[in-house]
Amino acid sequence: MTAQLIDGNALSRQLRADVTARVTALKANGITPGLAVVLVGENAASQVYVRNKVKACEDTGMHSVLERWPATMTEAELLARVDALNADTTIHGILVQLPLPAHIDAQKVIEAISPAKDVDGFHIASAGALMTGMPGFWPCTPYGCMKMLESIGYELKGKHAVVIGRSNIVGKPMALMLLQQNATVTICHSATKDLKAMTLQADVIVAAVGKRNVLTADMVKAGAVVLDVGMNRNDEGKLCGDVDFEGVKQVAGWITPVPGGVGPMTITMLMVNTLESAERTERR
Repeated sequence: MTAQLIDGNALSRQLRADVTARVTALKANGITPGLAVVLVGENAASQVYVRNKVKACEDTGMHSVLERWPATMTEAELLARVDALNADTTIHGILVQLPLPAHIDAQKVIEAISPAKDVDGFHIASAGALMTGMPGFWPCTPYGCMKMLESIGYELKGKHAVVIGRSNIVGKPMALMLLQQNATVTICHSATKDLKAMTLQADVIVAAVGKRNVLTADMVKAGAVVLDVGMNRNDEGKLCGDVDFEGVKQVAGWITPVPGGVGPMTITMLMVNTLESAERTERR
């Protein structure tokens, strides 16, 4: 068998069309959803991500503000900028691009963002809301993964999901989202003694460790759904994920490609979160 692809680009286009329609409706009521993106330093990858986020705002009709600051910016200066954006009523979402220069405490900056504008879903209040099932913003990458499962009509109830990776950005929130849908969830990580034994039991596997070929065909049971969150480079310099795509697609039932899988969904869910923040403003 050959796995069916879950096309992140196609699903993103569908979701962004809905976002655009909702933005248009909000604008008719005098509210333009606004996202502020703050970039500190000259990290090349961050510059690409930021550019894509600003473009996505423009494409959906949102207002975007991009603040570029030198790597010499102090922590106090950055906190002051976050405070000013918290008070700006034209801004509904604030995103401080990570990583930050070493002299700035990233967690301190994240916690300075108002939970009402935490569209990245990284604030401790957002994490608490996810854990307790309360309304809040979900981190964009795992949120995108859930939308991909929804798009293929996958019923998670009673299924065994294995998440490889335990980061606060993907692994942990991914596990909680799967748990909310009544999946049985196993989290694996660098100290897991027999990863293959875990993944062979899985109906759904989410690979999110940033390591090439962490999941190979012999580790996947027939028909499993495989979501590849990884972003790596192969020996030829081409973008690849955490999954041995060519091998695993011969065994899995569904699989996400890299590129064109989870990546586009991350930015799309950022747009969704920003829109929902603006819609909450309207309801208030």
